[in-house]
Formats: sequence, structure tokens, C-alpha cells
Amino acid sequence: MADKPDQEAAPEDTQPSAEAPAEGGADGEAPADPHASADVQPPAEPDAPPPAEADASETPDADTEPPEAEAEAPEAQPEPPEAQAEPPVAQAGTPEHGETGEAEAPPPPPQAPVEEGSPKERRRLVRSRHTGEPRSPRSPEQRQAERLRERREKAARRRTRRLQERAKATRVSEAARAAAGRGEPELAPVHGAAEGKRKIRQGIVVSDKAHKTIVVRIDVARRHRRYEKIVRSSSTLHAHDENNDARQGDIVRVIESRPLSRTKRWRLVEVLERAQ
Repeated sequence: MADKPDQEAAPEDTQPSAEAPAEGGADGEAPADPHASADVQPPAEPDAPPPAEADASETPDADTEPPEAEAEAPEAQPEPPEAQAEPPVAQAGTPEHGETGEAEAPPPPPQAPVEEGSPKERRRLVRSRHTGEPRSPRSPEQRQAERLRERREKAARRRTRRLQERAKATRVSEAARAAAGRGEPELAPVHGAAEGKRKIRQGIVVSDKAHKTIVVRIDVARRHRRYEKIVRSSSTLHAHDENNDARQGDIVRVIESRPLSRTKRWRLVEVLERAQ
């Protein structure tokens, strides 16, 4: 009988130990002797609420707030469609921002494809691309008349343009000459066009066999420079006889002229004496 009061007192003594680990667990501190707490596990009182329920009873306001938050949650659910509708508004606002900011550079124009082939093929391709009203059928005579009319019109335009170009060139040259006249006087050309004195020779016809050509022998008699002796010499030349007047043995006079052939540089002037 004496042991019963001790047994009844034992659960009461163990309750603080059970609450101590709970409080210690709530404070996040580990018990000092884990083995002792594991060995002594008195039965919990059925009437005592668990620590979680005690905490919940202490904060009744926190339990009442979740229903209101749950009531607001359904109202917040329809917001995603509005959020989905906002991107187009932002996209619509981008052009305004683009207008205020720097304008984007336009894309470069596409390059025309390089056409290869002969000129005839390129002209045929251009004709095939022509878009216009077709002309009425015409006969060959009508086509020829149109071509002639176009040629006359082009000739008239070409003539007018050339006359204008010539008049402009004349005005420019006259202005240049006037400017040169007002400036320094023109200098005489270094090699002026002066006609020299032609040589004239007299000789005897040696041959007249060639057509319009005679061979003339020129006899020269001159005094020697040192010995004062008369020195006689002769030379032959080919002369042009247009009318074949000279005969062999005639005394003729020839004059220097332009080159008439590979060998002829002289021309017959007159026949001074006929041969006997």
C-alpha cells in the first residue's frame, strides 16, 4: 500500500520531463540526455492537447484568415487572361517607342539577278517581259511605212542635234580665239610654209623608150679648186614627159618636182633643140 502513492506521483513527476523535451524541441534545442528521455516515456494524458493543437489554439486569428485568403484566391484566378492580353498592348506600344527612338534601317533591296547570254537572248527576254496592250495586226506594207516614218523622225532629230552641236563648237572656238587675241600675240611658226626655189637643169635625152619617161644626161664642166683645171663630169636623171614630145638626142630643160615614181623626181619643161 505504501508503494501506490509513489506510483501515482511518478506520472506527475514525468509530465514535466515530457513537456520539457517538447519545449526544447520547439525552441530547437536538443535534450541534455537523450538516453534518459528515451528510457523514460510515461503515457501522455488523454485530456492534454498536443503541442501543435496548443499552438493553434493560441493563435485563433491565424486560423480564421485562411478562409478569407481562399475566398480571394478564386477572384485572383481570372487574372491570367488579362496577363495574356497585356503582351499585345506592350507590342502595340513598341512602335511608339520605335518612333521616338531611332528608326530601324530598312532591309536592303533585293539585287536584280544577273542576266547571262547573248545580246539577242537578252533582247528577247526583255520583249517577253513587256506588259502592255497588244497592237492591232498590221500588214507588211504598214510596218514598212511605220519604219520609214520613224527613220525620218529620227533623222530630223539627229540633224537638229548636230546643228546645235556645231553651233556650240563654233561659239566656243570663237571665244577661244578672242581670248587668245586679247592675250599675248601669236608667234611666227618655227618652220614656216615657205616655197623654195626649184632646181632647173639642161641636158641631152639619152633614152625615150619608156612610156612618158625620158633619161637625160647632164654634162657638167667645172674648174678644179686647186689645180684650176677644167674637170668634166656627167650624171643621168629620169624626167617625166607627159606628151612624149622628147626624142633621143634632143636638148631639153627639166625642172625639179614632187616624186612621180620610185625614180622620177624631175619633169620636162620644154625641148630646146631637136636632134639632127
